[in-house]
Amino acid sequence: MSNRGRIMNWDQIEGNWKQLKGKVKQKWADLTDDDLTAIEGKKDQLAGKLQERYGYAKERAEQELDEFARGLTA
Repeated sequence: MSNRGRIMNWDQIEGNWKQLKGKVKQKWADLTDDDLTAIEGKKDQLAGKLQERYGYAKERAEQELDEFARGLTA
């Protein structure tokens, strides 16, 4: 069975973080390279940075991350 078209989960995102940092930076340009390096693909840390940089509520940050993950395919 092929993985094409399957939505990435956060374990996969974390595992492919180096390749995905560019997509994260495109979506959330206010995140610095240092932010992205420190986050290392961890969803909770990324959510915290979105709250800090964009003033998002926790629920909004998590919703944005879920939408981002749905846009990625394995």
